[in-house]
Amino acid sequence: MAAYPTPHINATPDDFAKTVLMPGDPLRSQFIAENFLENARLVNNVRGVQGYTGTYKGTEVSVMASGMGVPSMGIYSYELFNFFDVDNIIRIGSTGAFQDNIKVRDIILGMGACTNSNYGSQFGLNGAFAPVADFGLLRKAVDIAESMGVRYHVGNVLTSDQFYSAEKDVNEKWRDMGVLSVEMETAALYMNAAKSGKRALAIFTVSDHLFTDEATTAEERQTSFTQMMELALETAISIK
Repeated sequence: MAAYPTPHINATPDDFAKTVLMPGDPLRSQFIAENFLENARLVNNVRGVQGYTGTYKGTEVSVMASGMGVPSMGIYSYELFNFFDVDNIIRIGSTGAFQDNIKVRDIILGMGACTNSNYGSQFGLNGAFAPVADFGLLRKAVDIAESMGVRYHVGNVLTSDQFYSAEKDVNEKWRDMGVLSVEMETAALYMNAAKSGKRALAIFTVSDHLFTDEATTAEERQTSFTQMMELALETAISIK
């Protein structure tokens, strides 16, 4: 039995809904709580990683930031799944596109997460584990995206440990394997979900394109990706 609070989350299981939306940016967590949730209350603010619980269309939903990178997502998703009785985590983040048919502000649903991270080595598997989304969550999100009329793509993303890579042509290599985009957290989330027997899905807004140099500003990434937020929230309240 875990003792509460943990070093990273100053709360108890009763403070969280069964489904948690996880942006990377704490300010995006605050934005969602203030603009989409009713009666939202702050349940965590350790290290400025804001977590809120409220209701969306009458259903309890939590939103809490993960921070940047595999280690940070690894900590927060592990604790939520294993210590705080959370069943579903929906990551909502920004991503950089690889493929020509993907445009800035498109939605990407991460069916699988390739990675250059060593995170999976801890599980002692004689091979490479393939981190994937929960199919039930993915199917619901696709159906809802269709009903919303959003422009979306489903496929592999890359979870990278490097934002600045010394390796030449690394983006071209992943693009040539059909990978849609790059981000920095999803593989850890999917692995933790698999190990704990829980469910996870990553939904992204394309913030920039690695080959066309299109990009959004930091402020736009914080506050304007509302289509992704609505898609995630609608998916969250559809979970049975």
